[in-house]
Amino acid sequence: MLDRKAVREFLDEELGEVEIPDDIFKEALVETFCKYIEDDYYEWLKDNFKSFFDYGNPDWQWIREKIEAGENNPHSYFSSC
Repeated sequence: MLDRKAVREFLDEELGEVEIPDDIFKEALVETFCKYIEDDYYEWLKDNFKSFFDYGNPDWQWIREKIEAGENNPHSYFSSC
């Protein structure tokens, strides 16, 4: 779930001088944009899951290599876990 406050601030900055119609409330716009992003994110996540796990036939050696490469890289996703 996205941080709605952060998204609101992002939209404020990115939309800048764009005039939002009076009948579109800022909170509704933020919420709708968040849901749009979340839907897209979950689709992206599902697609990457299928690819990473080779459509239900995981290549565990390849996964081990990815894990080992990440553990040896100080800028990897392991440093943020």
